[in-house]
Amino acid sequence: MKGVFPLDKFRSLPTPFYYYDTDVLRNTLAAIHRETIKYPNYAVHYAMKANVNPKLLSVIRESGLGADCVSGGEIHAAIRAGFSADKIVFAGVGKADWEINLALEHGIFCFNVESVPELEVINELAAAQNKVAKVAFRINPDVGAHTHANITTGLAENKFGISMEDMDRVVDTALEMKNVKFIGLHFHIGSQIMDMGDFIALCNRVNELQDKLEARCILVEHINVGGGLGIDYAHPNRQAVPNFKDYFATYAGQLKLRPYQTLHFELGRSVVGQCGSLISKVLYVKQGTKKKFAILDAGMTELIRPALYQAYHKIENLTSDDVVQAYDVVGPVCETSDVFGKAIDLNKVRRGDLIAIRSAGAYGEAMVSGYNCRKLPQSYTSAELI
Repeated sequence: MKGVFPLDKFRSLPTPFYYYDTDVLRNTLAAIHRETIKYPNYAVHYAMKANVNPKLLSVIRESGLGADCVSGGEIHAAIRAGFSADKIVFAGVGKADWEINLALEHGIFCFNVESVPELEVINELAAAQNKVAKVAFRINPDVGAHTHANITTGLAENKFGISMEDMDRVVDTALEMKNVKFIGLHFHIGSQIMDMGDFIALCNRVNELQDKLEARCILVEHINVGGGLGIDYAHPNRQAVPNFKDYFATYAGQLKLRPYQTLHFELGRSVVGQCGSLISKVLYVKQGTKKKFAILDAGMTELIRPALYQAYHKIENLTSDDVVQAYDVVGPVCETSDVFGKAIDLNKVRRGDLIAIRSAGAYGEAMVSGYNCRKLPQSYTSAELI
C-alpha cells in the first residue's frame, strides 16, 4: 500500500525535496509520552544528529523532550529551537575546546565523557569559567548489537567510550578534580536495533558495573543507555510508530535501577525516521542489457544511507498504477555506488513520475552534501502543504 501524499502540491514543487508528515511525528512523540509517563524516573533526549530541520525541532521541543548533541553546532541548533539547556547532554569522542566552552557557557545538563584527556580539558576549561561541569562517563560495555557493522558502537574495538577495565581509574580521577562533578554512566551500543535481547544484554552489563561501583560506596545518580531502537523500513505505513512499549518495558524489567536514579535515553531514528520521505522525479528510463534503470534527479547527495550502509528504503512510484516491473533505481551522481535499490518492483515508470523514498526522516537531510556541485534539497512539512 502506498503512503498518502499531497500529489497536487508535489507536482508544483522543484524536486528533489524532503517531505515530512508532522502527524506521524506527533503520533510518535505521543507514543513516547504514553510509555514514559509510566516511569517517572525516565528522561528522553532527542538525538539531534538524526535530523536538525528546525520545523521538526520545534515540534519535538514542544513535546517536552531534551536534546542529545554531538557537536557545538548541534548545541547552537538546540538552543535556537528552544530546548532548555538543563535538558541538553553533550556526547562525542572529539569535543573541541570551543564546543566545550560553548556548553559550559550555556550551563548544559551533562557532558558524556569518552576519555581521560577529554576529562582533563573539561576540568581545565571549567576552572577558567569558574564553573563545575557535570560529567557522565561513556563506558564501552563490549556488547554487540545485531545491526550493520558501521553503526555498531559498543564493541571493544570501537573508537567510542572508555573500557570497562578503566572505569574505576577514570571515576577516581574525576573525584579528585575540583571543576568536574561525576554524576553518571553513559552507554550506547549501536543503532537500528530491533532485537530486544541486545538491550537486555546491555542491562545485564550495566547492572554488573553498578554493583562494582556500589561495592566501593560510589553511588551513580544518572544512568544513560543511549538510544538505538530501530524502525520498520520495509513497512512504513503498517508500522509508522516504533515499538516503544517493549523498548521501555525492557529496561524497566531488566535494569536494576535504584530508587534515587534517573534513567536517560537518547532516541533519534525512532523519533523522526518514519515521518520523512525523499521525493524525486524520474529523469529517464534506461533499458540495459538485462535490466531497466529508473534514473532519478535525487542521488546519494540527498540520501547517502544506501551507498554508505547498503541501507534499504521502501521505494514507491506515486504517479503510476500500471503493472509492476523491476527496476534498478539510481541517481545522477557520478559514482557507481549512487544506487537506491536494485531489482525494485515499481508500478511502470515513465519520465516525470514522482518517486517517494520512504523512512528517510533520520540521517537523510542531516547528511546531504553538495558533491558534484549539486544544490541542497528544500524541505516541506504536511502542515505547510495543506
